Amino acid sequence: MSGAAAGGAQSCIGAAAASCSSAGNSFVAAGGGVGIAGRLPSRVLEHVFSYLDLYDLMRCSLVCWHWNNCLADENSEVWRSLCARSLSEEALRSDILCNLPTYKGKLKSYQHALSSHDCSRNVYVKKNGFTLHRNPIAQSTDGARGKIGFSEGRHAWEIWWEGPLGTVAVIGIATKRAAMQCQGYVALLGTDDQSWGWNLVDNNLLHNGEVNGNFPQCNNAPKYQCNGVRPQIGERIRVILDMDNKTLAFERGFEFLGVAFRGLPKACLFPAVSAVYGNTEVTMVYLGKPLDG
Repeated sequence: MSGAAAGGAQSCIGAAAASCSSAGNSFVAAGGGVGIAGRLPSRVLEHVFSYLDLYDLMRCSLVCWHWNNCLADENSEVWRSLCARSLSEEALRSDILCNLPTYKGKLKSYQHALSSHDCSRNVYVKKNGFTLHRNPIAQSTDGARGKIGFSEGRHAWEIWWEGPLGTVAVIGIATKRAAMQCQGYVALLGTDDQSWGWNLVDNNLLHNGEVNGNFPQCNNAPKYQCNGVRPQIGERIRVILDMDNKTLAFERGFEFLGVAFRGLPKACLFPAVSAVYGNTEVTMVYLGKPLDG
């Protein structure tokens, strides 16, 4: 797509949206039946929408009911086209996004992925856009936050390791103030009052520099390492953050492991991970609102 084509599409959309707005409140109340925006055929809108980015598409969905209906199909050509432009071929062809059935869902997951700018200097996000790689740096613990934090609503994402965990491997949440790097091999998430973490190696819950007990409280607790020797690589752990009830919970497979933390603060909390093993890789995929039951 050329820049001129994209610019022309944005100008067209802007003019139509302005026409819609000038129709006044009666347009909104009528559900999009007045003005240019309400009369454009769906196939024309879809063609124009296919040139826009995610931010512009989300704005377009708020213009009127007609435009919203055109964007309601999350597997439409509009969302497929944007997926092809935004996501790497590796991410689309691999099983990283296998639990996201729609193109729009895949785009949202990429928008919420681990940040390449909000992380330790000893890690980087691979070209697939979802996997964090830790460089083999001695005597350092390194972490990363997600691109977007949450202060309300319910959210779920999956975390899995594609390499050894080492002595410490922690998943959880953190505020913007929590450190993402420190010297030595420690459970970085949970070392202060700005982060909450579950150490997958010893099943300890960590917050404010203290161990808050073992997790989960059940028989045969799932550990990534068997007798401290062989890690179960690739196992997905689902993290569930409920900012309405201020809780953090975890699932393994289809088993709900329980609530790990309660009484979370009224703050913006980000998905976060920390690792110590050289060349290990951690993938995070945002799923959206968790399914009840």
